[in-house]
Amino acid sequence: MGHEPTPSLLAGLRARTPSGPVSPSSPGFWRSPVRGPWFTAVLGTVLLFGMTLLFVTGLLSYAAYNPDLAAVNDKTPDKGLLGFYLFDWPTDPHWLYRLTQGLHVTVGITLIPVLLAKLWSVLPKLFALPPARSVGHALERLSLLLLVGGALFEFATGVLNVQLEYLFPGSFYPLHFYGAWVFFGAFVVHAALKLPTTVRVLRERGLREQLRTHDKREPVPGEQPVLVEPEPDEGSGLVTPRPAEPTVSRRGALGLVGGGSLLLFGTTAGQSFDGWPRATALFAPHGGAEPGRGPGAFQVNKTARSVGVGADRTGEAWRLVVEGRGRTVRLTRADLLDLAQHSADLPIACVEGWSTSDQAWSGVRLRDLAALAGYDGYAAEPPAVLVESLQLSGAFRRAALRDNQVRDARSLLALRVNGADLTPDHGYPARVIVPAAPGVLNTKWVSRLTFGEL
Repeated sequence: MGHEPTPSLLAGLRARTPSGPVSPSSPGFWRSPVRGPWFTAVLGTVLLFGMTLLFVTGLLSYAAYNPDLAAVNDKTPDKGLLGFYLFDWPTDPHWLYRLTQGLHVTVGITLIPVLLAKLWSVLPKLFALPPARSVGHALERLSLLLLVGGALFEFATGVLNVQLEYLFPGSFYPLHFYGAWVFFGAFVVHAALKLPTTVRVLRERGLREQLRTHDKREPVPGEQPVLVEPEPDEGSGLVTPRPAEPTVSRRGALGLVGGGSLLLFGTTAGQSFDGWPRATALFAPHGGAEPGRGPGAFQVNKTARSVGVGADRTGEAWRLVVEGRGRTVRLTRADLLDLAQHSADLPIACVEGWSTSDQAWSGVRLRDLAALAGYDGYAAEPPAVLVESLQLSGAFRRAALRDNQVRDARSLLALRVNGADLTPDHGYPARVIVPAAPGVLNTKWVSRLTFGEL
């Protein structure tokens, strides 16, 4: 004699029966009971603050390059009005770029699970028909298209750049810069359209109540407790009319997203620190152990060998050419060591998000070299400087520094670090080190300094 199926089994079979709508444009196609206005509102609120922080720190990173100073610094020369906010990048506090760019990269990677969960939560809206029911609806759909495409593009190019993988066509700088403006423009429009609904949903339904796992129905013998019940749709188009048997509660879904973000944070943030935290940055190119031992045992992006700078170019034949107001001076390394030596404790911080703690640099102040080039009155008339490297190729083989950077007493042509001569990978025989500047502006293997108008 056969056994009668239990009520829970019948419910499960009904939930899995593919007799309903099969088109992605049909509301019943998307069957997860977790989706709904509240779940989407929570994720959207996190992204509202997170994406705004990313956009602001990204703009600050671009300003730190001083792109309006000289063409060699500007990788987006056709930006036009998009550069309206640019300002002279300061040298105080000396850890400023380390903070802003560390936040930009770490927060960006941490938000990846939140972004993916948010896209999953609104999948029914992406396939909804008709495409536009009104002008307002058309504007919303257009902003959604640009928002989703822009977000995926920005996160993809950003992650690839952090991993030093340049698989995208063209230069990272203009792609990421223009993509950020397209994305954030759509983000602002979308946030303005959805913010009233988001605020209302979160106020009406709260956070604690929705995160409780409980059964609102009368329990049926033999059935499992209800993990989650579909939310009221209220015209959102996110709630399925044919909910499947739940496998996770909203609390569990948010816990899964939060756990993924914490995992990425824990395996990325350490690249902004020295010592044991760096070993936790498992998925960051500059995580793990420091390179080598001794005074020069801290991270670099490019080695001397990788850019073709060998001992034949940095040995006795090397000369630093200093040019300025009608003067050209050629100095050996011994000449530089005979000049007044100064010290500064400064970090290295790069656009990929990694940084070091303060290293003890020593060498000749840039403003003293400006005086050798004829700018004796540098305090009243501080010059900018064009720095050129022995490196034969690369986006920042030549870089310009502002007058305020030259004037700062901590800005050095460094010859030594942590009590020892620079290593080849750290820029021997001489490199620039400037407070609060991106790593690429701290030029290594310096061959020429040209002071004056750029």
